[in-house]
Amino acid sequence: MSRKTVILPKGRRARIGSPWIFANELKMDAATKAIPSGSIVNVRGEDGRAFGTGYFNARSLIAVRLLAPDCDVAIDADFFVARIGQALHLRQTLYDKPFYRLVHAEGDGLPGLVIDRFDDVLTIQIGSAGMEKQLDPILAALDAALKPRTVILRNDAPSRALEGLESYVRAAKGEGARIVVMENGCRYFADLTGGQKTGWYYDQRDNRAFMASLAKGKSVLDAYSYSGGFGLLAARAGAKEVVCLDSSAPALALAEESARANGVTIKPVKADVIEELERLIAAGEKFDIVIADPPPFVKSKKDLEPGAKAYRKLARMAAEVTGRSGFLLVASCSHNIPPERFAAECAAGMARSGRAAALIRQAGAGPDHPVHPLLPESAYLKALVYALD
Repeated sequence: MSRKTVILPKGRRARIGSPWIFANELKMDAATKAIPSGSIVNVRGEDGRAFGTGYFNARSLIAVRLLAPDCDVAIDADFFVARIGQALHLRQTLYDKPFYRLVHAEGDGLPGLVIDRFDDVLTIQIGSAGMEKQLDPILAALDAALKPRTVILRNDAPSRALEGLESYVRAAKGEGARIVVMENGCRYFADLTGGQKTGWYYDQRDNRAFMASLAKGKSVLDAYSYSGGFGLLAARAGAKEVVCLDSSAPALALAEESARANGVTIKPVKADVIEELERLIAAGEKFDIVIADPPPFVKSKKDLEPGAKAYRKLARMAAEVTGRSGFLLVASCSHNIPPERFAAECAAGMARSGRAAALIRQAGAGPDHPVHPLLPESAYLKALVYALD
């Protein structure tokens, strides 16, 4: 097999075992820089030692994302059939219904690739030039494994620009983007082309179930509710009042439709979350349970300090609208803020609210979002639940 080889110079400490190799760990000579973005390469040491097969992008800080630990591994439809088959077997072991994240990038040995499954509908999100070049064998492998009716490509994440990729959303197979999601016994509706990310957030499944278990007879504020993931399940669990707060009218419309389908009632409020929290605080309004699951405040490392301040402010405001003996969940999907820093900012925010709090749950994403053991960055979700005085 003839393919380019990139070299790890002697004395450079590559992250052996990690699927990422950074540009400053490689011998980036003119020949290496000339390798087309997304090309499959072998990675070897100067002594010829094999570090694996991966794809290369000289434009990216993560220059190589490894796909296999050996060199000259064929990256073709059979490769993807095997990897996707392994991922599918794990999900079928974990879940009895076909609604889950089917492929979670590095956690499933497929860096740069995310696939969510909604029964016979799939959404694909590709975040790297190397995986973009493999789209045809990926689609062939999915047809072999699942024969999906519809496949939507949600390749519109801003991070694609860092890989030199265009942004687009289109159907690779079938048509129709509005689908049903079954989760925790609740029937939701999602928009796979107009919604956020891949159309649904499976990562909070277990955290939604935990908060719903506390909700019977209680009032609930679901802030940054999107299409009602937390709020609807709380309503089904017997909450006496559920307010879904979000800035997106289409997302709230889906939440209302889902509420009707489940025979429950919610109150949708379209507003900027921080502005509405300020209004609620000024009015002295309280809720027994408050859920604050915002979009990422720390999108890159340079955003860490202002983002950390934003989480502190959110925790303070959310605590101020949580009633006595209430429960508060604050979450972060920003992988650029470490768990200990996020917890410290939430604690500081609640202290500034004047509320005493006990941390009763620390959680991440569900098991359909596996974490590569040598890549802690892939454990992006942090959810903290507090019992307040």
